[in-house]
Amino acid sequence: MGIVKISDLMHENLRVAGNALSRSINSQAEHWMRVGMLTEMHPELDYREVCQLLIQAELSGGLDITAAATAPAGKPRSSSNGKPQ
Repeated sequence: MGIVKISDLMHENLRVAGNALSRSINSQAEHWMRVGMLTEMHPELDYREVCQLLIQAELSGGLDITAAATAPAGKPRSSSNGKPQ
C-alpha cells in the first residue's frame, strides 16, 4: 500500500461522493479508480457493463489488471435502430 497525493478539490469530491454513497474516502477513491481503469481498458462498455465486470471480479477474488485486460469485451450495444454501434 502506498500514499497517493491528490488535490484538495479531488479530496473534497471524494468526501462528498463517499458520504452520499456510504463509502469511506478511500473506498470511494478505489471505486473511481477501478471504474476508470476498466473504462480505459474497455471503452466499448457502458457503466452498467463495467459494474458487471466489477461484480464478476469480486466473485473471482478481486480485480486483477491481468484478468481485466484479458476479460472478454461485453456484447456490442444496440443503437436505437437495433443495429450494433
